[in-house]
Amino acid sequence: MLFQSEVYTMASRIDLQNLLEDILGSKNVYFQPPESLRMVFPCIRYEYADLDTKYADNKPYTHEIAYRITYIDKNPDSTTWLKIADLPKCKFGKPYKADGMYHWVFSIYY
Repeated sequence: MLFQSEVYTMASRIDLQNLLEDILGSKNVYFQPPESLRMVFPCIRYEYADLDTKYADNKPYTHEIAYRITYIDKNPDSTTWLKIADLPKCKFGKPYKADGMYHWVFSIYY
């Protein structure tokens, strides 16, 4: 039986957190924040979205975690979202506006 540490081969969530903070230029990066948390804008919110498992001999060989990343800003002309779009294995989703804020949504395997 494989232990969890033997199966996972992707970078850590903390590495992704640090990368997103570098892109944003601030610590306003939130992982699965509770609804009661008051976020500071502009910000990045991200959460688990999917898991891609590769198998060998019908057993899990590797897991690659997908995250949903949402960049949120009051400025509709912000270009920060383009920096997220440049990340490897990142796919842009549909942008939307809610509560006077612009949201750019991505999926990334990291």
